[in-house]
Amino acid sequence: MLIHPTAIVEEGVRLGVDVEVGPYTVIHRGAEIGDGCRIGPHVVVYGTTSLGPRCHVHAGAVLGDLPQDLSFRDEISYVRIGEGCTIREGVTIHRGTKKDTETRIGPRCYLMANSHVGHNAVLGERVILANGALLAGYVEVGDYAFISGNCAVHQFCRVGRLAMLGGGAMLSKDCPPYCTVRANDLNRVTGLNIVGLRRAGFDAAARLQIKEAFRLFYLSGLNMRDAAALLREKFPTGPAAEFVRFVEISARGICAGPKKVVEKPGVEE
Repeated sequence: MLIHPTAIVEEGVRLGVDVEVGPYTVIHRGAEIGDGCRIGPHVVVYGTTSLGPRCHVHAGAVLGDLPQDLSFRDEISYVRIGEGCTIREGVTIHRGTKKDTETRIGPRCYLMANSHVGHNAVLGERVILANGALLAGYVEVGDYAFISGNCAVHQFCRVGRLAMLGGGAMLSKDCPPYCTVRANDLNRVTGLNIVGLRRAGFDAAARLQIKEAFRLFYLSGLNMRDAAALLREKFPTGPAAEFVRFVEISARGICAGPKKVVEKPGVEE
């Protein structure tokens, strides 16, 4: 264990083995730091925060501070960060608003400089937030999603698994799994994250099923409710079924589709 002499680690902090704490960092009573974590300089970890093993927190990050919510009544709530996460310079992650609620960061997420995760947000596994990405309260982000620099996601919105938001994109509606949102656009998907699907191990048959589901939902001319019903009947299982389930439980509404067709039916990119 290596704790810099200028760091303040209060009594009651639970430190794992082989933990490093950099200069001028403050870790408050009650915090839990997993084995092998590296905490850089000028970091603040509040006592309602836990980090899984092998996390790396860079300079100036603030973890577990009070939620930016006017309804907050100084109740005990939490931030839970999974194993192997990288949290870069200036990242802020706020704890939950209501008593015993939590903000959750899944394993092996990568949060780049100055990104923000608001109260009660939930990130899945291997989510990437690029520099300056902003997630408001209660946002949910699925596994392997990529949220590019300076994106902003409105409270209570969901970003589906393996979705990708281009730089500066804004969401106030839900973005379905596997979809892409063009840079600097608002609430409109433009296609599928084919590269991400390949990297995640989706075979050609699974990718074609997703492409057909996308066409039926966005390009068939059906309204979204009828398109979802057709998809549910046609794809009771497989990745398209996940797409349908996501759409059907949306509370905020689903992003609109492309303004024009840019791909030929049946031909994979």
